Amino acid sequence: MEKLATDIWIFDGEAVTFFFLPFTTRMTVIKLANGDLWVHSPIHLSDTLKSQIDQLGPVKYLIAPNHLHHLFLPQWIAAYPDAKTYGTSEVIKKRNDISFDASLNDDLDWQWQADISQELFTGSPFMEECVFFHNNSKTLIVTDLIENFSGDNFKAWQKWLAKGAGILAPNGKTPIDWRLSFMFKKPQARQHFEKILAWEPEVIVMAHGELIKHHTMGFLRESFSWLNKT
Repeated sequence: MEKLATDIWIFDGEAVTFFFLPFTTRMTVIKLANGDLWVHSPIHLSDTLKSQIDQLGPVKYLIAPNHLHHLFLPQWIAAYPDAKTYGTSEVIKKRNDISFDASLNDDLDWQWQADISQELFTGSPFMEECVFFHNNSKTLIVTDLIENFSGDNFKAWQKWLAKGAGILAPNGKTPIDWRLSFMFKKPQARQHFEKILAWEPEVIVMAHGELIKHHTMGFLRESFSWLNKT
């Protein structure tokens, strides 16, 4: 557990294999002004982790920000039956075994909106992702929209693969397959990116890779420079 700032923590979980790479996992937890916990991209819920979470406050919201981040939701739903569960429409369709309370695609008055802003990043038929911004700590929270692997636990050929995909630190960005899928709707994606820039984040937390705590706006612009290419 690492406390990033007042009322925001990150928890690193076990790696999962995806596209031949060991994908590290990371969960972000925010304590809202009313004391409730908002849990983004839940990781494997061990007894130790549950004890740490319970010391922070009551779990109220479970967030699946895209259709790849859902594996451990059933564990959390079982452990915290009073929590509400939200996901994108894609993950709701994919996990019809889970009862979601609402879709992040909907335009609703979210109970956390006084503390956390959000934007649904669309324009790709491959995947959409809801990104979030913790207002008080000025922290941008993404899952796969930016990947920035250190490569420390990669074999040589895995580093080569990650570098080719554009997801190796310090030059991490959206994976190449997802980038290419925006080919016909880059203007739509640029609108979402402009909204993210307007938040002026000072820290970027991603599910996969090294955090960005310095020169954040420069990193963000470089990471999304592919949106300006024809």
